Amino acid sequence: MVRIEPFKGLRPRKDIVQLVASPPYDVLNKKEAKELASGNDYSFLHIIKPEIDLPDTIDAYSDQVYEKAKSNFDRFIKENILIQDKKNHFYIYKQIWDEHTQVGIVASASVQNYEDNIIKKHEFTRENKEIDRMRHIEILNANTGPVFLTFKQNDRIENLINKAMEQEPEYKFQSQDTVIHIFYVVHDPELIQRIQFEFSKLNTIYVADGHHRSAAATRIKQMRQSRNKTYTGNEEYNFFLSVIFPHNQMKILAYNRVVKDLNHQNKAELFHKISKNFSFQETEIKTPRNPHEFCLYIEGKWYQLKAESHTFNAEDPVESLDVSILQKNLLNPILDIKDPRTDNRIAFVGGIRGSEELEKKVNSGDYQIGFSLFPTSIGQLFRVADSGNVMPPKSTWFEPKLKSGLVVHLLD
Repeated sequence: MVRIEPFKGLRPRKDIVQLVASPPYDVLNKKEAKELASGNDYSFLHIIKPEIDLPDTIDAYSDQVYEKAKSNFDRFIKENILIQDKKNHFYIYKQIWDEHTQVGIVASASVQNYEDNIIKKHEFTRENKEIDRMRHIEILNANTGPVFLTFKQNDRIENLINKAMEQEPEYKFQSQDTVIHIFYVVHDPELIQRIQFEFSKLNTIYVADGHHRSAAATRIKQMRQSRNKTYTGNEEYNFFLSVIFPHNQMKILAYNRVVKDLNHQNKAELFHKISKNFSFQETEIKTPRNPHEFCLYIEGKWYQLKAESHTFNAEDPVESLDVSILQKNLLNPILDIKDPRTDNRIAFVGGIRGSEELEKKVNSGDYQIGFSLFPTSIGQLFRVADSGNVMPPKSTWFEPKLKSGLVVHLLD
């Protein structure tokens, strides 16, 4: 059964919430984060991206970075920028982005569920990134960034969430990216209990985004459990900060690719090899309209590619993904990108920046070719996770992103 718990959230004052809320730590590099937080001592980036307050010569994984995170976190608490609720609550987080709306419940999710694969994954994690988040959690004694979870839509849960939103919201603001953020505190103990009960009837929930954060929380739990002779399983470190959305409200954008060179071949040679597995034609279209179609940008022109049926197994949940088809039939054999996780000749462009960003990168001369993909669906994500497999790297880009800093989960 799925276990979620209410918790005493550490949250910003109403008057400064818009200044505190920040993008997640992993969607900005140091330069971008530094510029965004410039002149704003309230920005949560000072906690989740503390290297912005240190000289550029400091390594991002040095002890000084985590110590700076701790001193900034302590300052936020001392100056009442963040104030802890006195009672356990669930919270409701609603986001409106143009015509898209998604509403999730903010809760502490069970690490045991993660270990037991009740919370299912669809990506591999990298050890260095797990350790980075683990060190950050350990020194702050807190989960500062929520894991983005999803579950198969359930009318009973949806009705309870709607009931929780009948009150006035705690926060409401619009961020620079035009997303409207609305945040509710669930005060009613009976409603909290009913929400918890309905989730306990579910057999599975899924990690949408935040695999490294959930894996790091698991490391923390295992480490602290081994040191605790009176361990009960109910300690706060057995749970991690999450926002859980129904699957039918998920918006997944494409995760596009650009490659620096053509692997020692010219355009004519490239297309001759491509023709063995794809049909293609020049087009004005910059984004695919159907699965198994790709848009390729090279030398100022767009081409539409369609994968031939022999290039993939439609019954295989991983092989049938467009990211897999492109990797197996073009990036690897033709451009010699064998491991996209480690090859520095390839870069990834999150879907929100669209095909225009691909054009910009290729036109700059830094890259020679770009690929626009059809987005992975939430059904495909479930299919992969349920099969016990994982997706290739950079398969999904969820939008809108969850703001960090709206609520923190303390581990004791």
